[in-house]
Amino acid sequence: MNVILHEAVRQELEQRVESGNYKSGTMLPSTAALAREFGVSAITIKRVLRDLQTSGVLRSVAGLGTFVRERRRFVRNLDFSLNSLDDANRLGIPARVEPISISREYILDPQLAEFAAAPKDKPMICIRKAIIAQAEKIMHDTTYVSIDLDDETIDEFSRRLVMEVLAERGLEFTSSRIMIDAAPGPPEVCQVFSLPRGYPVLRRLYKLTTASEDQFVAGMAQSPFDRLACTTEIDLAHRADACLRQR
Repeated sequence: MNVILHEAVRQELEQRVESGNYKSGTMLPSTAALAREFGVSAITIKRVLRDLQTSGVLRSVAGLGTFVRERRRFVRNLDFSLNSLDDANRLGIPARVEPISISREYILDPQLAEFAAAPKDKPMICIRKAIIAQAEKIMHDTTYVSIDLDDETIDEFSRRLVMEVLAERGLEFTSSRIMIDAAPGPPEVCQVFSLPRGYPVLRRLYKLTTASEDQFVAGMAQSPFDRLACTTEIDLAHRADACLRQR
């Protein structure tokens, strides 16, 4: 393969997307048409399109063609998906939960298991769901709960956030701990967002502390890196007062 031609075609297609010549959601010309336009082989065009799909610029729809991916980016508070979605709706951000599965499992992800100090003696309730904001999937959330719950409560998890349901049933949360990193998206997450396998995601590992050490609630929220950004607010005045008291 001619590397120079490949890079030239790729850069030109990226430029057309960035400049708006190829608008978000529109279909690109066919492989044959692009090959004729650039004077390269169809194989070169296919490799370029595949590269741009992997990087998130394009998406392919079987039987239809290649489209410019819509790249809306949502900015949410760091603890979004831990609090009530009613808060988001009151702020004019239509949000809802789409259930994926509820089962009993051990925490197999080594980073989450270590971060949350997960118990190893028994499987826990595992709730997987997609969080949708403004009609677009922005988050894949997996929560593990060690508490014994009735079927009605477990069924509520398919419609609402876990923390919200548990708080209504008297579970007292005292604090939350969150770790943020980036990683290649696992197959099940990429499938939810219709992304190529290994597409980079923003991960938020979280553990919710309760009044009882026997109550374990932890999980992982994952979003395509270009679809969600998180903000937080730090009370510097309170921190300054605390530092002065320590002197």
